Parts: sequence; C-alpha cells; structure tokens
Amino acid sequence: MNVDIKKVITIAKEASVAVMEIYNTNFDVEYKEDSSPLTIADLKANEIICNSLLKLYPKIPILSEETKVSDYSDRKKWEYLWVIDPIDGTKEFVKKTGEFTINIALVQNGVPILGVVYAPAIDVLYYAQKGYGAFKNSTSIPFKRDDNKYLVVASVSHLSDETKKYIENIKTSKIKETTSMGSSLKLCLVASGEADIYPRFAPTSEWDTCAAHAIVLECKKDVVDAYTNKTLVYNKENILNPFFIVK
Repeated sequence: MNVDIKKVITIAKEASVAVMEIYNTNFDVEYKEDSSPLTIADLKANEIICNSLLKLYPKIPILSEETKVSDYSDRKKWEYLWVIDPIDGTKEFVKKTGEFTINIALVQNGVPILGVVYAPAIDVLYYAQKGYGAFKNSTSIPFKRDDNKYLVVASVSHLSDETKKYIENIKTSKIKETTSMGSSLKLCLVASGEADIYPRFAPTSEWDTCAAHAIVLECKKDVVDAYTNKTLVYNKENILNPFFIVK
C-alpha cells in the first residue's frame, strides 16, 4: 500500500487548525456513556480527518473513536485500515494543559506501519513509517541520552494503584524519576528516548495507542501486554487494549 506520510501529516495539521480555534474558546463539554468527555472539537477533527483520508485513499477503511465501529465480521477481512483518535487526551484538552494529540495510524494485518502524532497546542510532531525511520518534528529519533537517570512516564489522569505499584517495584542502578504526561505523548517519549518506560495499568482503546505504537516500533522498541509480554495488535474483535508496558 503506497501511502504518502507527508499528506497524512498535512491532514493532521489541517484538523489541528479547527481544533485550536475551538480550544481557544469557552466550548461546551458533553459526556459519553463511559463518562469520558466529548467536545465539538473531537467531532470536527474526526470529520476533517476521515473525509480527507477517504478522498485520498478511498479503499482503506477507518476505525475511529468518534465513528460507529464496524462489525468484526466485516473488520476481520480488512488487510489495511486507518486507526484514528481525533483528539487523544480530551481531558487535557478540556483542562487546557496543551497535552493532547491528534493520532492517525495505518495498520496492516494488525500491525501499525505508519503513525502521526501531533500536539497542536505545543506544536510537537512525532511521526514514523515502517522502514523509513521515526522523527520528532524534523529530527531523527531515538535520541541518545547521556545521564544516570531512569525516567518513568505515567498518565496525568489515569494513574492507577497497579501502575504505582509497578513503578515502585522497578529495579535499576540509575536514579529513578517519574514524570507525568497526557495523551499518547507518553508513548512517544519512550520511543524518542526522552523516557525509559511507560507502564499503563488502566483502560485504553486501540486508537489511544496505535499511531504512537508505529513510532515506538520504528525506534526498535515495543508496546507489550503487561502480563504476557506479547506485542499489542490492532483491529481485534474487542478494541480495548490489555494493560501494557512501553519499553
């Protein structure tokens, strides 16, 4: 499948223009059945991304947080699909911390092979395509860190007791430090070498991790099931992720 990642980045940035216009207003917040927040920005970004991708690549189906999920009887036949989170970190969007992202991934047979993660409020872009390297803005990653620190990154809004216990039990000869971050930026920090590990013992869905997972993989790292150590796969019958570790 010949996909131009530059065009995908352009789509993410076009969606970000609409998102930031709403971000800078006193927008309303609704809540879904699972109590997660939803704003008009989520819906607007979803519309822009889906319409743009379908125009460019009409044969590639879409799995998005803000679009009705197709039945698995249909999805299991898809070799390729887009996995999209129009705004990952809506809680951070609502709080106006800036730590939210627009996530677009391309999956082939369960494996993310392209990922774009753009944080428009802080103008940080991570992206990767299988076999072509990974980048933060225009700089190749992973970076080489020369310090005596073991950096653990954790969720701002979803720091569970299990996650805390896991972090406490990490054994390292280095100085262990923990930092918090919103959205899929946490996975990107491990990919780039800006952090060493991200444990997540709290619920997530495929669209929360897929784009960043492509970047992690291209940096020769992985996102694995916290209990089986198997790599996370996508377009499963159940689109919830297992608890995982990025390392």
